Amino acid sequence: MADFSWNTQSALEKALVPGRHGVAGTQVGVTLEEVRDISLVQVMARRGRAAETAKAAKKLFGIEPPRAPGAAVARNATLIWSGPDQFIVFSARQADGQFAKVSKAFAGIASLSDQSDGRCLIRIGGPRARQALAKFCSLDLDDKAFPLGAAATTSIDHTAMNIWRGADGLDGHPVLNMLVFTSFADSLWHTILDSSLEYGVQASSAHAA
Repeated sequence: MADFSWNTQSALEKALVPGRHGVAGTQVGVTLEEVRDISLVQVMARRGRAAETAKAAKKLFGIEPPRAPGAAVARNATLIWSGPDQFIVFSARQADGQFAKVSKAFAGIASLSDQSDGRCLIRIGGPRARQALAKFCSLDLDDKAFPLGAAATTSIDHTAMNIWRGADGLDGHPVLNMLVFTSFADSLWHTILDSSLEYGVQASSAHAA
């Protein structure tokens, strides 16, 4: 009889090798990080209830969700546009569960889907990050086209994803967040890593804060 394990593990358990990769002896050009222990709730306003959904979000998070592609940052969550009248609530995984809180706030006016274990969050930064992404991403990630708070629902390297620009890193360079389905995370990670090797890559994982 086959042995089964129900222990949860990262979608990048095998792909992510922490440490320095690629060109050695030079400045790290790309930082590549998996963000773990995340909570993701897809919120979709029901027909004719978009205004009520936005009002409920403002009451719960202190900000309204974006009405166009973008990301709005609250104290304990980020609301990411994912389509007309819908958005994703991203936050650190909480012991008492974020989904229950959100469900109560949007009861009767929006449909919810817990995506916490179905998506993987990959974060890329560093002075050469956008050059690495340009090898396989068709989005214009220049500051003017994709400024702080910009977001898109798109396909990168044939992989559907949500991407948004968060706060710049401590080095002053842009940081891009990519949400991808867990079944595609391994492939995307290797694509990004391979495209970044010539710049020097620092790979790691971190817990959502």
